[in-house]
Amino acid sequence: MWRLRESTHPVLTDEGGALLDERTGRWTHLTPTASAAVMLLLAGATDEEAAGQYATRYGIRAEQAAADIRTVVAALTAQGLATTDPVSRRWWGWWR
Repeated sequence: MWRLRESTHPVLTDEGGALLDERTGRWTHLTPTASAAVMLLLAGATDEEAAGQYATRYGIRAEQAAADIRTVVAALTAQGLATTDPVSRRWWGWWR
């Protein structure tokens, strides 16, 4: 499942958005469509569900929507802002 890294903080709107990487202090700005893709994925949708909702939202073919979602996922993963790895639990934080 796709998710943002713990050190990545989203600021997302329908008009666009940005992601703050607290490790580097850098902001990555998103287009409105990339912001929508991230919002759909963060809402817990699978890539396929997100693509279906994205296609409906923008009135495009499902294949194009799936390609757009994959592009956003690949770009943010390549920048180190997102991952498909499972959530890791710190063993020393069990008492919290």
